[in-house]
Amino acid sequence: MRIGELARRSGVSERSLRYYEQQGLLRAERTPGGHRSYQAWAIDRVVRIQALYAAGLNSRKIAQLLPCMRDMDGGPSEHATPRLVGELIAERDRIDSLIAGLALSRDVLNEAIEAAGGTAGTSTA
Repeated sequence: MRIGELARRSGVSERSLRYYEQQGLLRAERTPGGHRSYQAWAIDRVVRIQALYAAGLNSRKIAQLLPCMRDMDGGPSEHATPRLVGELIAERDRIDSLIAGLALSRDVLNEAIEAAGGTAGTSTA
């Protein structure tokens, strides 16, 4: 598929897809005319890249991580190193800490809302 179709199907801009390729996160073949051509698996790869960015990882870390993730058939990858696993655990712990801090902030706001005579239970949390 061409870059426009991948962008449409993955919900990611063509500019971002070019950036992912530049960073080594996504691979495209080239047609004889020089156009990018992606295999169907690229959709899953782009979704995975987006999820890793959303988790707070930078492109360098994502480039290290992608080869270590489960293969398309669901089998484990053989590329993970103990150091990378340790870094990922530290990143997960950082995210868990942020989540806990946000939950505490929400609780404080709920208390303030209740004290002000509002209803804290009306949020979508």
